[in-house]
Amino acid sequence: MAGGVRKVWLQLLKNTLNRGTKRLARVGIGPFSLVRHVGRKTGRVYETPLMLARAGDDFVAELTYGPDVSWYRNVIAAGGCVVVDGGREHEIIRIEDYPTAAGMRAFGYPAAAVLKLLRRTEFRLLSPRPAPGPGASDAA
Repeated sequence: MAGGVRKVWLQLLKNTLNRGTKRLARVGIGPFSLVRHVGRKTGRVYETPLMLARAGDDFVAELTYGPDVSWYRNVIAAGGCVVVDGGREHEIIRIEDYPTAAGMRAFGYPAAAVLKLLRRTEFRLLSPRPAPGPGASDAA
């Protein structure tokens, strides 16, 4: 039964909260970023709004619903995604496990206090392709 309740909850989020936060994230308003990923079964492009923290040039994601959620499975299957943060696109080329303590620090207070209270422990580091250096051009 727990699996059925979880599935209904995720569908409710997808069809209510995600629609509003997606619009805000696309233009860089509020605490949300968009993760743009390709469906591993459908090949369609999806956008999932998430609260991401920064760790230098990288992004930190907290896997609230665990590693079996569609967005994360799609990103892993594709080997990357695009993060839209503050209205800017970042091509993610590496995804790796991130230590819980470091993930908590990245989110900072008060978010880390809430994450600790909720016993969240799964974080991932999303690393973007480095920006071209000064004087770099597309011509080879």
